[in-house]
Amino acid sequence: MDFKKALAPGSKVYFIGIKGTGMCALAELMHNLGLEVSGSDREEVFYTDSILRELGIPYFESFQAGHINKTFNLVVYSAAYSFDTNPEMAEARRRGLPILKYPDALGYYSRNFDSAGIAGVHGKTTTTAMAGSLIRAAGLPAQILAGSAVTGFKGRSTLSMGNKYFVAETCEYRRHFLAFHPRRIILTAVESDHQDYYPTYESIRDAFLEYCRLLPVGGELIYCADDPGASEVVSILEKEGRGLRLVPYGFSAPGDFRILSYTVDRERAVLGISGFPGELKLRIPGRHEALNAAAALALTSSLVQEEFGEAGWTCERREKVRKELEDFRGSKRRSEILGQEGGILFMDDYGHHPTAIAATLEGLRSFYPERRLVLSFMSHTYTRTASLLEEFAASFEKANIVILHKIYGSAREGYKGGVTGRTLFEKTKALRGNILYTDEPLEAEETLKNLLRPGDVFVTMGAGDNWKLGRSLYEYYKEYYKGHNS
Repeated sequence: MDFKKALAPGSKVYFIGIKGTGMCALAELMHNLGLEVSGSDREEVFYTDSILRELGIPYFESFQAGHINKTFNLVVYSAAYSFDTNPEMAEARRRGLPILKYPDALGYYSRNFDSAGIAGVHGKTTTTAMAGSLIRAAGLPAQILAGSAVTGFKGRSTLSMGNKYFVAETCEYRRHFLAFHPRRIILTAVESDHQDYYPTYESIRDAFLEYCRLLPVGGELIYCADDPGASEVVSILEKEGRGLRLVPYGFSAPGDFRILSYTVDRERAVLGISGFPGELKLRIPGRHEALNAAAALALTSSLVQEEFGEAGWTCERREKVRKELEDFRGSKRRSEILGQEGGILFMDDYGHHPTAIAATLEGLRSFYPERRLVLSFMSHTYTRTASLLEEFAASFEKANIVILHKIYGSAREGYKGGVTGRTLFEKTKALRGNILYTDEPLEAEETLKNLLRPGDVFVTMGAGDNWKLGRSLYEYYKEYYKGHNS
């Protein structure tokens, strides 16, 4: 495929499944480069509809072979669709058009820039969003692509500030990130996950090793020194003598990105980082968020030095970065505050792995020590739940009250075992009290109306659809207090 021709201004790119978060983001970046972008998706309204309309990107709300024509220089399709069932994909193949799955198209796009990939089992979305915010504050000519809508990106998952650097969240599932062309990588965490594809820890560790081996000689690997898996990957790479620049960060890290201190003061995290003078503040809770901030700062520092040289960290630039970090409010479904009504704080979080759940709850407990923490959790995929059953049951320790639900399954797994949402409930019940179960999340609504009280923090957590419970309760309390206060 002629890479330069496909990304030349005026080239025509068609996106099948254009409303998806990643697909819409890549479509927006290509549109900003001057490409003629169009696409298709289902009729269902998604938050990206308004983004596409605002950009003036046309799209069909159906999939029909007649939408595909020979003028397209590139067709990009979502991994949610297949050649067997999607008529547009089949037609593009029949016509012999260049056609790429989204991860491959993202990798193809990354070849055009000095690119950095953010990877890891945990924290990659928030780290990407933080890095984008700090890079913007530092005045760098970069494009950013995160895996979720980011508050500071005006509700989008992209930033476009120039065409020299590209920072993107890259996904380990099915080794999708191996299509990316990184010059820099942030590696946040490596541990067992996606058990339907990676049956052992060694199998997922080796995938991350493959990814890091894509770095060129002199490429930069920014890694969490506190994470055993990330540190093991680095240890193996060091023995291979690959000539990489290794930059550790974390509470145990040597060098400029060691976190020297972490305290909480009036719902702010206050941290000290060895290579950055003065205090840094975060309004999102948890020591894991301090790690994400250190990683984002390490990448920003690398790009500042690349762009401006050793004297790049001026006092003005440091202060802009410091302010941007404190103003950072996260991204959609990452410790997202829906609002507060009746003294109850409603939050939503995507945490779906025991390590992420425990870290998030620990952070919330430190931010809100006097409040009751009420958690609704919906596990995602039977294979993950079965493989990490004991870890899941222990991960809810910091919550005062826990409501569990059925497992939110995935079409990609062929699970034949007997683990269900009730299995997790019984396992957790053996460890603690104050635990409830409803099969469907919304079945817990009436119980929670009687249970919640002023001062509580109510959090929906998981990669399922129990977020609907939190939003429904929040809207109920808004209407209730509106009526009683009028």
